[in-house]
Amino acid sequence: MKNFQNKVAVITGGGSGFGREFALIGAKLGMKLVLADVQQDALDKVKAEVEALGAQVLIQRCDVRHAAEVQALADATMEKFGAVHLVFNNAGVGSGGLIWENTQADWEWVLGVNLWGVIHGVRIFTPLMLACAKTDPDYEGHIVNTASMAGLLNAPTMGVYNVSKHAVVSLSETLFQDLSLVEAPIGASVLCPYFVPTGISQSQRNRPDDVQASAPTASQRASQAMSDKAVSSGKVTAAEVAEKTFKAISDGQFYIYSHPAALGNVQERMEDIITQRNPGDPYKAAPHIRDMLRARLKSE
Repeated sequence: MKNFQNKVAVITGGGSGFGREFALIGAKLGMKLVLADVQQDALDKVKAEVEALGAQVLIQRCDVRHAAEVQALADATMEKFGAVHLVFNNAGVGSGGLIWENTQADWEWVLGVNLWGVIHGVRIFTPLMLACAKTDPDYEGHIVNTASMAGLLNAPTMGVYNVSKHAVVSLSETLFQDLSLVEAPIGASVLCPYFVPTGISQSQRNRPDDVQASAPTASQRASQAMSDKAVSSGKVTAAEVAEKTFKAISDGQFYIYSHPAALGNVQERMEDIITQRNPGDPYKAAPHIRDMLRARLKSE
């Protein structure tokens, strides 16, 4: 996808983090924007920001766990702008703790947003994009699914999140292959950021009533503390990742990484799989982090 001027971009999780940065870049490129989020005040703020840049924008509160709400978002997009060219299935939440200590509500919430949100986005918006392509010989489209380096690695005390993001990577790779198979003028990418200050470590602020958390366990408290520190101290900004993402869209690049240096760990995991070694120590390069996590668990 080379031309962004006057094209329509749909962004879930558009009220903060990567979603906000995608919107700001889209506005500067002359795109028409559709922003969805569960946090209305955040949506209102971003709407004002992109309108100040001259963008036409539609905002809609949307819980991507629910198919009907994603369908309503698609319907509103078509009614307002009559087409869709770029979709960011970006909404995401985080949750941690030892995998056997996660409750059913934890699983339903994280998988609902991180995985089912992407499933609904792909299932509902891809047919619309294919239909738009049939009526426009110059049509260009692209879908970006936000996964994580946690979709390529499996750090302890991040089980629910890891599962959700591995599934998004698989879904995205399959989407790429399926679009290629039918020779669609639609590209696909998967964004795999590492620790970037986006606010995801504070996801609990938007946790819905129907999947409320139980009292946190020792491992969940320890995981939250480590996540807060890692995310807040990240040196790569959300704006920088968004710039990389738009360049990848323009270049037709599938895998997008915020921290390419972390791919050494991914390569080691692949070698574990190929050689049938047991999974390696994720803290081999930073044993003090493992020791700190163990100490936290023992002190609780």
